[in-house]
Amino acid sequence: MGVYELVRALLVAAPDRSDGDLNAHPKVQQLVKQHGREITQYPPDKPYSVSVATCPLTLERLPYIPTPNSPLLDPGTARATLAPSAESPNGTLQADWAERHRHLTVVQQHCAYWDQDGDGVIWPQDTWRGVRAWGWNPLLSALATFIINVNLSYPSVPNSFLPDPFFRIWIKQVHKCKHGSDSMSYDAEGRFSPQNFENLFAKYDVGDKGGLDLLDLARALKGQRFAFDFFGWSATFLEWLAVYLLLWPEDGVMRKEDIRRVFDGSIFQQKADEYAEKCAKEGRTREAVKYGKSGY
Repeated sequence: MGVYELVRALLVAAPDRSDGDLNAHPKVQQLVKQHGREITQYPPDKPYSVSVATCPLTLERLPYIPTPNSPLLDPGTARATLAPSAESPNGTLQADWAERHRHLTVVQQHCAYWDQDGDGVIWPQDTWRGVRAWGWNPLLSALATFIINVNLSYPSVPNSFLPDPFFRIWIKQVHKCKHGSDSMSYDAEGRFSPQNFENLFAKYDVGDKGGLDLLDLARALKGQRFAFDFFGWSATFLEWLAVYLLLWPEDGVMRKEDIRRVFDGSIFQQKADEYAEKCAKEGRTREAVKYGKSGY
C-alpha cells in the first residue's frame, strides 16, 4: 500500500461530524434506495430491527445476523476455551489446537506462545524471543517488548498493589489487561465472543472481501473508539499494527481466518515456523520458538 492509500486510511480514522448526516454515507444511501422503508424493519423475519433511518450509522454498520442454517451456534454466548467463527464453528483444529488448550481461556491461549517453559509467566525476554522468531528486526522487537511488558505487567500482577520490577506478565491474570475501544471479541473474563468478532467484519469489511484492509481497519478503529479512552485508542492501534506486520498480506487484506487465529494465538507458532523454514532455505540460521508445556 502506497503513501496515498496510507493517507486515506489516516483521514478515514480521523474524527469528523458526519455520523448524523445521511448524505455523508454512500452505503446508507444505497441501502435506502434498495430497500426503502423496509430497512427499518430489517431483518424482515424477526420481531425486532437492527437499524433505523434516523440514525445512519445503524444502517451503515449492520451487525452480524446468523442465517437459519448457520453452523455457528449461539453466537451471542461467549466461549471460555474456543474461538469459533461462522467459517470455523469448532475453533482451530490445526495441530489439535482447541483440544490441547482446553485448560486455558481464549485470551490465555492468545498469550501461551510466549510462555515457552509453561510456568504461566511471560518475562520481557520471552516477549523478545517470540517476536524475533517472526523475523522482526531487533529495534522493532525491542519496541514491541517494551510496549507489551511495560503496559500489561502491572494489571496482571497477582495479589499485590505494587508493580513488578521485572515487568513480568502473569497469564492467570491476563484478563485484567483488557482495555476499551477494541473489537470486544474478548470479554472481561477472557472468553471469546463470536458475535462481536463477526460484527467486526459485518460492519467494516467493505465489499465482503473476507477480511480487512487498511481502510477497513481505519474505519474500525474510528467506529470502536470510546470517549476519552486514550489508552484504549493507542493500545488498539498498536495491536492492529502488530497484527498487520505479523500477517503482512500480499494483497493488503488481512483474512478473517488469520485474524481469528490471532485471537486464539494458534497462528503465532505457525508464523515462527514459516520464518525458520524460510531462513533454512536461504542458508540462514534462525531457530523458531518452540512450546514448552504450553500451559501451567
